Amino acid sequence: MQRSYYSKDVENFIHDEESYILGELTRNHEFALEDLQRNAWISEIRILKSQFGKLENAHVLFEYSIPRMGKRVDTVAIYKGIVFLLEFKVNESRYTRYAIDQVLDYAVDLKNFHEESHDLCIVPVVVSTEAQTHSNGHEKYSDDVYKPLLCNRHNIASEMESIAEKEKRGDLKADKWENSVYKPTPTIIEAAQALYRGHSVKEISRSDSGALNLGKTAREINGIIEHSKKHSKKSICFVTGVPGAGKTLAGLNIANERHDFEQEEHAVFLSGNGPLVEVLQEALARNEVEHSCKKVKKTDALRRAKSFIQNIHHFRDAALKDSRPQAEKVVIFDEAQRAWTKEQTSQFMSRKKGIPDFNKSEPDFLISILDRHEDWSVIICLIGGGQEINTGEAGLSEWFNALRKNYPHWDVYISSELKDSEYTQGLEFNEFISGINYVSKESLHLSTSVRSFRSEDVSSLVKNILDGNQVKAGEIYRNVNEKYPIYVTRSLDKARGWLNLHQRGNGERTGIVASSGAYRLKPYGVNIKSKIDSKNWFLSCKEDVRSSFYLEDVATEFDIQGLELDWVCVAWDADLRRADGVWQFKKFRGTNWQSINKDESKMYLKNAYRVLLTRARQGMVIFIPNGCADDYTRQPGFYDETYEYLKGIGISEI
Repeated sequence: MQRSYYSKDVENFIHDEESYILGELTRNHEFALEDLQRNAWISEIRILKSQFGKLENAHVLFEYSIPRMGKRVDTVAIYKGIVFLLEFKVNESRYTRYAIDQVLDYAVDLKNFHEESHDLCIVPVVVSTEAQTHSNGHEKYSDDVYKPLLCNRHNIASEMESIAEKEKRGDLKADKWENSVYKPTPTIIEAAQALYRGHSVKEISRSDSGALNLGKTAREINGIIEHSKKHSKKSICFVTGVPGAGKTLAGLNIANERHDFEQEEHAVFLSGNGPLVEVLQEALARNEVEHSCKKVKKTDALRRAKSFIQNIHHFRDAALKDSRPQAEKVVIFDEAQRAWTKEQTSQFMSRKKGIPDFNKSEPDFLISILDRHEDWSVIICLIGGGQEINTGEAGLSEWFNALRKNYPHWDVYISSELKDSEYTQGLEFNEFISGINYVSKESLHLSTSVRSFRSEDVSSLVKNILDGNQVKAGEIYRNVNEKYPIYVTRSLDKARGWLNLHQRGNGERTGIVASSGAYRLKPYGVNIKSKIDSKNWFLSCKEDVRSSFYLEDVATEFDIQGLELDWVCVAWDADLRRADGVWQFKKFRGTNWQSINKDESKMYLKNAYRVLLTRARQGMVIFIPNGCADDYTRQPGFYDETYEYLKGIGISEI
């Protein structure tokens, strides 16, 4: 893969004719070349030729690719062991916040995901060619990424010399850096955008083993689809994975590969997670408008995105209205264990759809939709453990009950890890799978985490915290905290300050989350009854008051499940509290906290906090209020033991 459009040492760059360099940039450019881009390149070439003449042994690269972001750095200059990233704003007389965040995003991305850059000093530079000279402070973050330098056309080289003299780094081979392995860990939003643009899983997976694992699963599923087509079979696959293994990514990958594979397939990714679907559809549409080489209407882009990713309930409702076979023959159900029980489905159909005698569970009905096809069809169920967070979610057993009773003619393929208790919900595996003719496949299990590039052990830490295993949690925390900082605080203002201190550019996203039962955080400004605007909360930039960056609107487990932020504040209320060394489960009704007695409801609340505590990619702060002795709904005793429990694990206080 060619990472840059032009790459030469400075001596050859100085001697190359301007027309030759421009020709190389034009030849490698992916889109139709506009005059604005051509003129910008000419200005950059001339400025850098005048500036770089005295920089001995430097190397210059134009339009260096940042794959995860789908962007290119205008110019990279490697000089005296330091990587300088130059983002040009030709004819600009101001240093805009957008440009500063843009180049800082590039620097952070390279530091985190570009293997040869992990231990290097990286200096982002905004070059506003006509701006006044700025006095740069030459400050840097703890990971050797500098705060962006602000330069004009005249002082690029002098600022580079100053940094080089200060750092005194060793030599760096430019060709080795340029061709370094790039191992990104995209958010699910970034992954969906990259796949939709035509990138492969290998290009957007952080680890080689993770990419291999995802590729192996994709090949297995594609093989099952081809076998089903060839032999007119109806097949269902159950895919499992360790936390953060990329089950949703695997599903999106299959849907993308098969979406336009043949006219008769119409593969589609389905999810009952409304916010996830809404955010992904909007992200794909915005991305297509931004990156398309021709003008695209947002409405057209959104329509295409909605044919690729759909809400499972809309898919179900369309099948209710029309009893004929649907267009889709390959469907991927994300978080399939969250499909509704027969009771929940029947109540909904009677109450909302006016169908009083509906007698199928959601898994039963969804299978029946694909069973309408006369020849073949394939269902891929992506299964997560410990993710049920709402009343009426059936778990995996309902799928097997439906297959056992009504669809014995279907071929069933299961992950070899499906026997684990987190999937069987306490049932014996033989009881769970009784009466089902199935084939077990090791490759239907995703065994390698690809989510957190900071720590692989966060999910295990959270599990032990919620299971009450304080000693084990402490052992894991000591290993986690070095790369993945976790703090606790009694002040929401301090939590906000911590998030703002760690957040960089527009690429690293912050936000506050709380459980949907956290009613008594309202006095602190955390109002879970105020619904977030999901699309803008997750996608809009720091200047948008609706975005998560503003740290005003709060997402609940229902808003954020399946999505991620970089730095998170988890606001912890008295709905889940420690008392006498055990967890107590509470629900606020009317004017009082009431005990939750049903095991199922306790599980939902525990899983809600599991979701909230595993949303941060880089680090989190947990806010536990002091309470108020004058408010019987916020007594200090409701919060203090939870706070001391976390402190006892070793989590430091801000």
